[in-house]
Amino acid sequence: MRRLLVYMLLSLITLMGLGGCGKPKDPEQIVIGLAVPSLSHPFFIYLRDHVMDEAGALGVKVIVADAQDSAARQMSVVENFIVRDVDGVLMSPIGADALVPAVEALNKAAIPVATVDRKVNGGRVLAHVGADNVEGGRVAARYIIDRLAGKGRVIQIEGTPGASPAIDRKKGFEEVIGGTDIEIIASQSGDFGRARGQSVMENLLQAHRDFQAVYAANDEMILGAVEAMEAHGVDPTTVVTIGYDAIPDALTYIRNGKLNATVEQYPGQQARRALRILVEHVRSGAAPESAEVYIQPVAIDAGNLDAAEHRAP
Repeated sequence: MRRLLVYMLLSLITLMGLGGCGKPKDPEQIVIGLAVPSLSHPFFIYLRDHVMDEAGALGVKVIVADAQDSAARQMSVVENFIVRDVDGVLMSPIGADALVPAVEALNKAAIPVATVDRKVNGGRVLAHVGADNVEGGRVAARYIIDRLAGKGRVIQIEGTPGASPAIDRKKGFEEVIGGTDIEIIASQSGDFGRARGQSVMENLLQAHRDFQAVYAANDEMILGAVEAMEAHGVDPTTVVTIGYDAIPDALTYIRNGKLNATVEQYPGQQARRALRILVEHVRSGAAPESAEVYIQPVAIDAGNLDAAEHRAP
């Protein structure tokens, strides 16, 4: 009898613990979990805002979780979504390989998952919506080639190792640059962060002063690189500089003549389309027309600033 009472008490405590994860879900309300790498990055704040706006139009609820640049934390975020029994998960995975177990856990729980911006290398994903990051790298390379007339020395600052955008943007950039007389004299990771991009550029300036261009795989890093050049007596207007993402700060730098260009990948379009695909599947069970949707990136400079997404009406 005592054992039975202990068992019942433990069961009650367990149920109370699960209940603490959130209020019971309204069966009429579709709930989507949004897992982003870090809300310290302007790109993901912008992406989140478009998801939330689209969610309002679709009449669904979105729970946003910030992984704070930790793959382990993002895995925990997904596990919490499973406990809360969300109807679907929209995820931008920190690492293409590191988050495979998260997708597999969602598959086991029969919760559909779509990825946006960043891909994952395993598990069953309903759909991926993102920019063609390989082409984006090519766009950046062509911009530099055009400005340097096919000759010169360039520094490349890569994104976070293992992240699909970092891999793809580097691939596209090097593919096109490799067919010219432009030499990549240094290539290091800046982890997609401004402070890290600045630190990397400061270190590279100790060994390299003869360069004509700098390409960074996102705007945070190129802005950090510009700041490093200014701090070390290198006029950034004397070299070609291009980033990626078309965040507001980068556009301001372009307008003020401190940055040449950025690659626009339309994150708002990515976010809205991915959410629509996921919600439609939850509502009807319908498979998407395509399992992979890619938006073509374009270079934005002083000549076409109005083409940047966040300036569109």
